[in-house]
Amino acid sequence: MTQPLEQDASTNRIVAVTLDEDSIGRSGPDIEHERAIAIYDLIEQNLFAPEGADGKGPFTLHIGITGSRLMFDIRREDGTPVVAHLLSLGPFRRIVKDYFMICDSYYQAIRTATPDKIEAIDMGRRGIHDEGSRTLQERLKGKVRVDFETSRRLFTLITVLHWKG
Repeated sequence: MTQPLEQDASTNRIVAVTLDEDSIGRSGPDIEHERAIAIYDLIEQNLFAPEGADGKGPFTLHIGITGSRLMFDIRREDGTPVVAHLLSLGPFRRIVKDYFMICDSYYQAIRTATPDKIEAIDMGRRGIHDEGSRTLQERLKGKVRVDFETSRRLFTLITVLHWKG
């Protein structure tokens, strides 16, 4: 049975995101600022429905790294555990590396390149970001239902977790 969209939007969503400082660590002010923006954007608008939770959200998401895996500890807003998923970071390594390389090219191009070249690099950057978002959506399939925009926001957060500045 399908839930009405209004109920889906109010219950199947993330209302808080925390990062496990023990596994992720703290970074400099610029990186912390980017993480805060990524979290804000994710919380602002998302569709996040853990399988088997039957719309009994909203949810909080605690993100950490365990070995070479990304941990999503999902709980209800009151702190009741729902499920924890471990996702291998392997499928994201090349995408994140490519994303950082093209972002560097983009930021360099902003200073000196023509608008056409900047636009071409930006299109490539968005394409790689979309690839990462689709990969994340596929890795979450059968675990957590997310729409593409939520997957994009989560992928942004994953890239910021890898950013060394």
